[in-house]
Amino acid sequence: MKAAIFDFDGTLVDSMYVWEKVDEDFLTKRGIPVTEEYSDKVRSMYFETAAVFTKNTYSLPDSIEEIMQEWLDMAHYEYANNVRLKPYAGEYIRKLKERGVMLGMATSNNPYLLLPCLENNGLDGVFDCICYTSEVGMNKSNPDIYLYTARKLGAEPDECTVYEDIIEGLRSASSAGMKTVAVYDPSNEAHLDEIKNVADVFINGYHEIADCLEY
Repeated sequence: MKAAIFDFDGTLVDSMYVWEKVDEDFLTKRGIPVTEEYSDKVRSMYFETAAVFTKNTYSLPDSIEEIMQEWLDMAHYEYANNVRLKPYAGEYIRKLKERGVMLGMATSNNPYLLLPCLENNGLDGVFDCICYTSEVGMNKSNPDIYLYTARKLGAEPDECTVYEDIIEGLRSASSAGMKTVAVYDPSNEAHLDEIKNVADVFINGYHEIADCLEY
């Protein structure tokens, strides 16, 4: 392959716990119990929508902007200090780099959280480009973010392999003519059968493919 395009959360790093922790810490700080009903509802909401819902549900005095900023700052601390790479992910990426493979990232995250996490895990400056869904104005149900990243890397779609953990991303990358590697993450257990069917390759972890790059 000429280019490897990686998702970030759930694919490269074990970070899916972060927002659950943010919800719990935010509400506990205000003496509010965290319910499963609340967690289920905000999980599928956009960031600002979740802030509005939280403010209205618990009649909080905080403004929407204050709630969102507090959430971001709490998440930033976790990403900058506690979020770690999946086992062997760093070794695999460095081996690709040594082989001359172009490295891109296509993520729904944002620089405030992502960049300090890469630095803390020793991967700052390793990727040739980092692209965000906010740049294309479409989520990963649409292939635009993967095509945009490929263009940034100077690669054709059929020269790219996309590493993803979510079914929407795998479908989109595949529809764009890219090869796909599904990386297991517990947060997507409910879609596991579909993920295995859609992806060209399924791995439980990078230890299963790191040896493929041995000289």
